[in-house]
Amino acid sequence: MDAIFNVLKPPKMTSHDVIGFLRRALNTKKIGHGGTLDPDAAGVLPVFAGSATRLLEFAVEGRKEYIAEFTLGAQTDTGDDSGEVVKTLPVPQFTQEQLLAVLARFIGPQLQLPPMYSAIKINGKKLYQLARQGVEVERIARPIEVYKLELLHYTETSFTVRVACSKGTYIRVLGEDLATALGTCGTMSFLLRTQVGAYTIDKAFTLQEIAANPDGCAAEPLTAVDALPKLRVNARQAARITNGVRTTLAGTADGRYVLLGPADEFLGIVRCEQERLQAEKILMHYAMPED
Repeated sequence: MDAIFNVLKPPKMTSHDVIGFLRRALNTKKIGHGGTLDPDAAGVLPVFAGSATRLLEFAVEGRKEYIAEFTLGAQTDTGDDSGEVVKTLPVPQFTQEQLLAVLARFIGPQLQLPPMYSAIKINGKKLYQLARQGVEVERIARPIEVYKLELLHYTETSFTVRVACSKGTYIRVLGEDLATALGTCGTMSFLLRTQVGAYTIDKAFTLQEIAANPDGCAAEPLTAVDALPKLRVNARQAARITNGVRTTLAGTADGRYVLLGPADEFLGIVRCEQERLQAEKILMHYAMPED
């Protein structure tokens, strides 16, 4: 089955567990997810099956949105409330204006240090595997961008925000940094992912719904790259490009395109340089038409 499933991941289930469930439900081995979601978190987890797995990178690259709650005064080793408390600090009094001012400082491009409890690999080992062994290694801060940080609710010891951010952003770390800026420490106590690229929570399906009606829950692979410009070609051009032949298409600007066949078939992704098209990811090979 060549399709994408907008999964509503439940809490207490890993992203790997979701893949295992759907591998059995869909009876397919070729399957993967677009962006790991923490076990305690819930929300949107795009899952790609069949040839659609070739488009996984586009889901990972996409904008992400979350609703997150941070509780102040204690910090855990995992960054969320499933971990062991490693630091406690008093929580200073703050006004809504002071909190909004702190949030505003974290909007925009910035560097973020990945947490030890993450799936990043160093020397072939995932950081969380090392963390569970009590090993801490040096990490390099990575560029991220926070597009939106909207305050939804706050109390004397907690606050809830809506976050829109780039790939690679760790919301747990963002919460810890915000707590530090408020003069205390903190831990993420709730996380709901509401968007990954084109996939939003209002159109997500539970695992049970997908297992009961896969066809009814499936999204077309084209939805993963809907933000890219479309380029339609004729049958001869489609055959050449999808079979690896660089093809000139006069007047085409440089860049990456969704390649559509003469009947709007989604053939794959191509890149254009100096009006010459080169296949980048081909999902469907087109047969050369007979003269």
